[in-house]
Amino acid sequence: MTQPTKEFTGCAAILEKHPGEGRDSLIPILQEIQEAQGYLSEKAIVEVGKHLKLPTSKIYGVATFYNQFRFQPVGKYHIQVCRGTACHVLGSLTVLEELEKELKIKKGSTSKDGMFSIEVVACIGACGLAPVISVNGEFHAKVTPLKIKEIVNELKNNV
Repeated sequence: MTQPTKEFTGCAAILEKHPGEGRDSLIPILQEIQEAQGYLSEKAIVEVGKHLKLPTSKIYGVATFYNQFRFQPVGKYHIQVCRGTACHVLGSLTVLEELEKELKIKKGSTSKDGMFSIEVVACIGACGLAPVISVNGEFHAKVTPLKIKEIVNELKNNV
């Protein structure tokens, strides 16, 4: 995934690729914008509404229905914690709690410095590695609270 930009200017370029499109193109357009911007900004939602001639409330309603969409930027290190059945049984709640403690942020949020964000996902699809987290798409298997401390320290030292 592309890292978020401070000032997103690509919305118009994305919308230009979808001339005369209607409501049925809403989700693919939102996906393209999120891929480029890192999240769906209020400005992007308004622009999509104008382009598709849909009320902003409809666009926001669709985007909030699907958990794939985010409304705030993710951190430089976007950490996804799997809470699927296998991960849950093998301790992912403890892993999540340790991660929140180490980063001093809660799930669903981004650190004030923009370096870290935590997202809880229903399943990463790597049950044999449980409990598993993903940092910017790189999986870390059989994670423990101690391993979380090591991963966080390594990421902080890469800054």
